Amino acid sequence: MAREIRFDIKMTREIKIGKYKIGGNNIFCLIAGPCVIENEKMIFYTAEHLKKMCMDEKVPFIFKASFDKANRSSIKSFRGPGMKKGLEILLKVKEKFEVPVTTDVHCSIQVRPVAEVVDIIQIPAFLCRQTDLLVAAGKTGKAVNVKKGQFLSPWEVKNIIEKVASTGNKNILITERGTILGYNNLVSDFRALPIMRGLGYPVIFDATHSVQQPGEMGKSSGGDKEFVPYLAKAAIAVGCDGIFAEVHPDPHKALSDSTNMLAIKEMETLLKELKDIYLAVSKRSKQTHK
Repeated sequence: MAREIRFDIKMTREIKIGKYKIGGNNIFCLIAGPCVIENEKMIFYTAEHLKKMCMDEKVPFIFKASFDKANRSSIKSFRGPGMKKGLEILLKVKEKFEVPVTTDVHCSIQVRPVAEVVDIIQIPAFLCRQTDLLVAAGKTGKAVNVKKGQFLSPWEVKNIIEKVASTGNKNILITERGTILGYNNLVSDFRALPIMRGLGYPVIFDATHSVQQPGEMGKSSGGDKEFVPYLAKAAIAVGCDGIFAEVHPDPHKALSDSTNMLAIKEMETLLKELKDIYLAVSKRSKQTHK
């Protein structure tokens, strides 16, 4: 089935997110921010630094943070401030820093209020086949970023796309975040990127969740963050429309995903390397993005 899909970058639909164009022949975007909203001060600090580094490199930036991590391993794990407070903070980020924002939803009743604030509605990997949730997100008309489940093949994403597109909404992005390899481990198959791009929609590579070790620590997930740069650079070289990365001022103190998040300085260094690779493999001249 996968062999029937054409791998032509020109087929990739161009999605408009605020003032940015994602997909097509546009430069890759960076979707980044802390895993979960811990407090307003930390969120503002991270957003400010991420925006600046992206402006310096002329890379489109979309801020991401979750108001509720509803799928934490333990009932005792920190989940976030909740939808009301979380959306208030995300709206402030959007207005203060003039950047598009995204966050994830976990049930259909969250979709409408979230759509009033964000530019992209994110569907978590565990919920990528939930038909009612996908349809509700599609009906908002907002861009919908669906994370491919760790349990799915890349060609099965076609069914996900059809669910969202059935609403008439073609503003769809698909995010690759690794595939289950035995217990507590993920592996990235870079064949998935051209296969999914061949379906005609922009594909994002989630560099930090791809190194996650789900449930590895018993009541929380582990991770091998030292491999994040390698995977991100490979994804850009293979061809993708954006990099997703969770970034925190001090990952060791993060209340969620501390083992696979990047520090701000690490992200800054990596972004420069990603752009160098993009320009090296792009058909466009380096003068285009100076």
